[in-house]
Amino acid sequence: MRTANVKLFARQVYTGVFTNKAVAALLIIIALLIAYALYSGLLLYRQQTKSIQTYQQQVRAHWEAMPDKHPHRMAHYGYIAFRHRHLLSFFDRGMESYTGNAVFLEAHRQNSVNLSEAGLSSGILRFGEIHSAMILQILLPLALFFTGFGTVASDRENGTLKILLSQGATWKEIIAGKALGLLGIALTLLLPAIATMVIACLALEQPAFVADDLLRIGWLGIAYTLYFGIIALVAVIVSAVSRSAKLALVSLMGIWLLLAVVLPRTAQATGQHLFETPSKIAFNRAVEKELLATGDSHNPDDPYYKALKDSVLKARNADSIQQLPFNYSGFQMREGERLSAEMYNRHLFKLWGIYEKQNAVSEYSAFINPFVAIRNFSMAISGTGFHDYIRFQQQAEAYRYRLAQHMNELQMQYISNQAQDKPQAISQAFWKQFPDFTYERFNTPAVVTGQGLPVIVMLWWIAGLLLLVQLLSNKLKAI
Repeated sequence: MRTANVKLFARQVYTGVFTNKAVAALLIIIALLIAYALYSGLLLYRQQTKSIQTYQQQVRAHWEAMPDKHPHRMAHYGYIAFRHRHLLSFFDRGMESYTGNAVFLEAHRQNSVNLSEAGLSSGILRFGEIHSAMILQILLPLALFFTGFGTVASDRENGTLKILLSQGATWKEIIAGKALGLLGIALTLLLPAIATMVIACLALEQPAFVADDLLRIGWLGIAYTLYFGIIALVAVIVSAVSRSAKLALVSLMGIWLLLAVVLPRTAQATGQHLFETPSKIAFNRAVEKELLATGDSHNPDDPYYKALKDSVLKARNADSIQQLPFNYSGFQMREGERLSAEMYNRHLFKLWGIYEKQNAVSEYSAFINPFVAIRNFSMAISGTGFHDYIRFQQQAEAYRYRLAQHMNELQMQYISNQAQDKPQAISQAFWKQFPDFTYERFNTPAVVTGQGLPVIVMLWWIAGLLLLVQLLSNKLKAI
């Protein structure tokens, strides 16, 4: 291919946008929508971050202000863990509106993450929400299809294509050039969004995360460039094989509906049908049934814990728990916490496994739908995907378990086995010594490594479309 010809065709498509008032107006509207989505996303991010920081400080202050009391009472008083938003969530909301951002942590009980926007808002949220990534993933491809449907088909209809081919231009040069022109239009809208993310990162992000976030932004730029390259090639190829511009437009609109609406819903429904998840009630019932079958740590006459007490007394050569060098009730609570946590985690990991299988159906559908690939990759890089939510749950549960067991160990160490006339308590200084909850997010290399499939899929699409161009270049006709 001759580079000069490719550049000429690319320039013709790119400059043609500004001469077509309807197309120019459509792209201006999309640019304004992206700008509005970025602005509103930043405002929402700052508002939510400020609220979470305020509530987290209040929770910590209330915890440290608790007076002297029995450590097991503090374990039941509980704690609240908050999930801080990732900065790039202002660009791609992902699952943020549905996953919640706070969980109440208490002894012997695992609670779900609550306070999601979907749970606190009206049902209108189920129709979706506008954010920058959604516009780039769905609306901009629609605009590119509307812009590119006539790139080749119109030249065929008015006879220009025959002249171009007779003057030495090749089909590869025509398709490549016009696809690059469409890609240039997409990048014109993408680059300001990337620049906004960089500025927001430098202005709002904590210094420790700036380098990591800039790397994430770079990966987003690469991924969206690949995605728009796929869309541009599809638009030009369909225009090249269509006998008329009208047929090309109808075909591209059908492809857009299939990729953006039909296939994602179908893949999601298929995954849910193949791998059915239990209801929340059924899940909790299964956990409670297994826990009751093992024993109740609060019941001294429970067979399991009665046998446990007998074994402890025998090992210590003691006749009663009063002779033990530690508080036996705290020991029993520690054992009960260990068993209940292990049982809950087994059921939870099984549930997560089902969700992973459901998601896998959607992820592999990306081989026939590039929209799924860019959606999953964008959510993961922006810290708003499924695995980020699971990571928060895992860390919150680990913190809850450490907190409960720490209180049990304080009880074992500082609470006497002897009966007392007044309730036993330890100093509130122990509450201050226990560290606050901090969420440790994925680093960028770990995210990119875990999202290898979407990258492979987009490269597979690019390679497949280029191969298709190679095959079509020998078969396409000027008329």
